[in-house]
Amino acid sequence: MKKILVINGPNLNMLGMREPEIYGSLTLADIQNKILELANQINVKVEFFQSNSEGKIIDKICAAGDFDGIIINAAAYTHTSIGIRDALAAVSVEAIEVHLSNIYRRESFRHHSYISGVCIGQIAGLGVDGYLFALRKLAELPKEKNEKCK
Repeated sequence: MKKILVINGPNLNMLGMREPEIYGSLTLADIQNKILELANQINVKVEFFQSNSEGKIIDKICAAGDFDGIIINAAAYTHTSIGIRDALAAVSVEAIEVHLSNIYRRESFRHHSYISGVCIGQIAGLGVDGYLFALRKLAELPKEKNEKCK
C-alpha cells in the first residue's frame, strides 16, 4: 500500500474562518476527511501534517523517506522558502504542489513559487479537488524509495 504525506503550511489551520471568499468554507478537517475518503477507495494510506512553522515543515519533509509521495500546500512559504524547496529536492520523494486558490489570479508576489521547480506538478485554483487529483496521480506513480535527507 502506498503512503502519501499531506503537508499544509501556515494559516491553513484557519480554513473555514479565513477569507472564505478566497479559500472557501471548508475547514482543514473537512479537506482531510475528503482526502481520507478517496484514499480508502484507492487503497492508499495518508498522513497529515500542518504547521505554521517553516522549520517544522522542513523537518517533516526531511523525515519523509518512508513515503511514496508528498502533497504540499506550503501556503505563504511557497513564495518565500528556499529551505522548503531544498528539503523537497533533498528527499527525492515525488511531490505535487497544491493551492486552494489560483495564485496567478492574486497579488503579484504570489505568482512565484520556489517549490514548483522540484515538484512533478502544481495544481492551483481547484479547491479541495486539487488535493484529490494530486492523491490520484501520486497513487499511480511507480513505487520507488530514495532517502537522501537523513
